[in-house]
Amino acid sequence: MDTESERVRVLGIEGTAWAASAALYDTATDTVRIETEAYQPESGGIHPREAAEHMAEYLPVVVESILDIAREETNREPPVDVVAFSRGPGLGPCLRLTATAARALAQRLDVPLVGVNHMVAHLEIGRHGSGFDSPVCLNASGANAHLLGYQNGRYRVLGETMDTGVGNAIDKFTRHVGWSHPGGPKVETAARDGTYVDLPYVVKGMDFSFSGIMSAAKDAYDDGVPVEDVCYSLQENIFAMLTEVSERALSLTGSDELVLGGGVGQNQRLQEMLSSMCDQRGAECFVPESRFLRDNAGMIAVLGAKMYAAGDFLAIEESAVDANFRPDQVPVTWRDPDEGGASVRVETTDEATLAETADKTVDDAEATVTVIGAEATVTIDGDRVIKRRNPREYRHPTLDTRLRRERTRQEARLTQEARQSGVPTPLIRDIDIDETTLVFQYVGECDLRETLTEASVETVAEHLARIHEAGFVHGDLTTRNVRVGKSGTPVFFIDFGLGYYTDDPEDYAMDLHIFAQSLAGTTDDAETLMELAEDAYLSAGEETVIDQLREIEGRGRYQ
Repeated sequence: MDTESERVRVLGIEGTAWAASAALYDTATDTVRIETEAYQPESGGIHPREAAEHMAEYLPVVVESILDIAREETNREPPVDVVAFSRGPGLGPCLRLTATAARALAQRLDVPLVGVNHMVAHLEIGRHGSGFDSPVCLNASGANAHLLGYQNGRYRVLGETMDTGVGNAIDKFTRHVGWSHPGGPKVETAARDGTYVDLPYVVKGMDFSFSGIMSAAKDAYDDGVPVEDVCYSLQENIFAMLTEVSERALSLTGSDELVLGGGVGQNQRLQEMLSSMCDQRGAECFVPESRFLRDNAGMIAVLGAKMYAAGDFLAIEESAVDANFRPDQVPVTWRDPDEGGASVRVETTDEATLAETADKTVDDAEATVTVIGAEATVTIDGDRVIKRRNPREYRHPTLDTRLRRERTRQEARLTQEARQSGVPTPLIRDIDIDETTLVFQYVGECDLRETLTEASVETVAEHLARIHEAGFVHGDLTTRNVRVGKSGTPVFFIDFGLGYYTDDPEDYAMDLHIFAQSLAGTTDDAETLMELAEDAYLSAGEETVIDQLREIEGRGRYQ
């Protein structure tokens, strides 16, 4: 425990959208007191002007309430040592009012000011409460949905929504039905009496999209499908998508720790799915208590304390807010840059180490090695690779069976087509659709992430251009789904299970985007390598694809 001289009391202020919230965090006792006044729109979703009016009225109330508590506990002035506030992302009018209140308070009390990224605070409150070292974080909130992993002093976005936040997506359906805001709890209640109906399921690597499923849900409701069935199926598909990409992120990073953040994280079905997935792969899952999942000043205060201890605070003139403040823009000053790093979960008959697994060749492979991937269990037995898409316990059985069979069939078909297009792939020796099992030739000596070279990355991009010219995408081009020799060549593509036929440049650009995210979660030199990849792609592919990649990267995900 901190001594009194080391004790820090932080007043946190949150006001990104609906919650006018203030909190007091005491580092000595590790306790958090939170006061929140929630904005509740009379109809529809959150109205920025009304939300700002709510902030203007209630932020002073909750701040003064917390100050009173601090004065009672300390009997000194100033009663707190630092003021922390949410700089973004969020609604511009609300953020500006929050920042103004924080600046005025810091000046009035003559204490330092700390600016906190709201989404990083969701992650850090989970890391703080769990005691995990370097977890993957699934942030599932109204305006946001993304996966974060730590690499070289930043939280990297490993995957995210390609259109809208998960809570906003659900609210679009409930507004269509005529239900008041917020829609999530109402969907959760209605789903308890529902049965499963087919709806779209869209996962692209570790990215995902909600627009198709929301349109289909509205159409199903309009066509007379009971609203309970639509709500049940919405939850089953949307939360299965989020759980699947979370497992992919765990697999890519080698982490066995997952934390959940965001208001949608209060949904019991989502928590059940994530817990089931982690249990199935031997990982740990931590869900903060509800007051730390929904928007709150407590998480702002806790991260503010960490940033303050690292000397990361702001001058008043440098404290501008950012409505589109992405978590990967935040220098993580309060953590060791060398923390984290990837590994592969393996099980072998002779307790082989990861290095021995990476060095395994067809000639010296005597032990049977089993690698636990994101979607399948892969057994390497001599010169054969047996890939089994085992049932995922978190998914509804109807959905799970359909996805596993479709992906097994598509992987076999596109693996062969890629080979015919001039891209090295393993030979397929056997396939059983009913058992969702494929047997491949063993290729390469290790995954790309074990031997990242400029030449191998350029070759990946050239291969990608070839399959795009042939009219299909890989769908999950990560550094684990490329196999290479020790020198970085030859380069083999594997795992086409998420691939599909298309002639849309945006789909081709998504392949490159997924690869870029994978590099960011694998290496410290991701930007340089991705520049080489784009140049190599241009030498063999279409410039319109790179133009579309720029458009994807520039989208305002937090609108």
